[in-house]
Amino acid sequence: MAENKIFAGPRVRRIRNSLGLTQTAMAEAIGISPSYLNLIERNQRPLTVQLLLKLASVYKVDLDALQGEAGGGMAALKEVFSDPLLSGEVPGEQELLELSEAAPNAAGAVVKLYRAYREQAARLTDLSELLAREGHVTALSAARLPADEVRDLLERRPHYFGLIEEAAETFYAGLLAGEERGAALKTWLRSQHGIAVRSLPAHAMPTLRRRYDRHSMRLFLSERLSPADQLREIAAETCLLAFPEAINAELEALSPSTSEARRIARFALARYAAHALIMPYDAFLSAAQRLRYDVEALAARFQVSYEQAATRMTTLARPGAAGIPFFLMEIDTAGNRLRRAGAQGFPQARFGGQCPRLSVHAAFAQAGQVLAEAVELPDGAVFLTVSRTLEGPMAGFGERLRRTALLLGCDLSHRDEVVYGQAAPAGIRPVPVGSACRFCERQGCLSRAEPPVTRPLGLDEMVAGLSVFDFQ
Repeated sequence: MAENKIFAGPRVRRIRNSLGLTQTAMAEAIGISPSYLNLIERNQRPLTVQLLLKLASVYKVDLDALQGEAGGGMAALKEVFSDPLLSGEVPGEQELLELSEAAPNAAGAVVKLYRAYREQAARLTDLSELLAREGHVTALSAARLPADEVRDLLERRPHYFGLIEEAAETFYAGLLAGEERGAALKTWLRSQHGIAVRSLPAHAMPTLRRRYDRHSMRLFLSERLSPADQLREIAAETCLLAFPEAINAELEALSPSTSEARRIARFALARYAAHALIMPYDAFLSAAQRLRYDVEALAARFQVSYEQAATRMTTLARPGAAGIPFFLMEIDTAGNRLRRAGAQGFPQARFGGQCPRLSVHAAFAQAGQVLAEAVELPDGAVFLTVSRTLEGPMAGFGERLRRTALLLGCDLSHRDEVVYGQAAPAGIRPVPVGSACRFCERQGCLSRAEPPVTRPLGLDEMVAGLSVFDFQ
């Protein structure tokens, strides 16, 4: 029967050091040479069953301490060093394993310090948002990924890029008149750049929605995508080739700080350009006003998806020819905010968008239905909100469908101009909501998910509130 070999050199060294022994003294006690013990401590020789029993009998060592799984603190250390602030400090997992094994107390201290840092960063972020709501600008921020940086850049500014809009209109005017847009764009790609567009089945592109092969000059699209999403991918590729100067100029104006952030921002601008191309500004604004901003009617008119039409409605901010200043927010079933945008920037300070009472969360229980309602913030601000679920790429048998929900909103003062205003007639009290649980002081809210940072938590032992987070 093969011996069970265990590499536990750092643990043997810790035992020896705790007893104040030299390598020579310990080696003599367990019947091996000092050089062999040195190899064991450097994990170049295994700790056999016989040596385990010898250590246990001579030094009364707990065998579990020697046979435990190596790298017990690895998961916590990997969490620490996956942070953007530290992600480039360690070249591989081997150093983390050595740290976990050789100095477990120091590793534990690093983990505790990191978690304290994260908690402090979260508190500073909460404080920064609270001060921003009161009109005080701060520079407090947590470490951000490049995607977070780009999201911040796009959310805080108007969702309108004039240079791209002008370039898209000029290019659209030169397309073949009367030809279906998808066919016209394919014709342009082939005639101007020799690029052919092909759809591939899901098994050929299991993880991709689009791939451009420069060698064969072909643009491959996944059959998982709806016709509207395929059109957007074709339009995005066309825009990158037809007017890169406009896209690059807007990219420079955003000034992302890293190369990865630039790639992400460029992709976002290409998608914006695709919407501008397949839904030209003047034509879309005119149709939106005639149809009273009915998203589904606009999607049918321009043969796009609900999500594409709703997103385009947030871009109607051209000086002198602006539409209603809509904003949007998209979340997943776990409540994660995937994106936010607005014609005047997403109204984070006024609207917030993190209240669990918003209809965007209820939309998942009524997939495909449009839910419209008026909401009122604690400061008296009122908004008209429209929520609906979105379906992701087609899922095969055994796969879980990707479903998100989109909230489209505007100030309630525009209710008479919007078809959804019928759901919030004058005289009907809006639904009371908060900007976020952390900043909301509504008492007895059944939907409260977090305690407020502005009030002490808990009533007293004689009183129990409706919410687990009730406060004084």
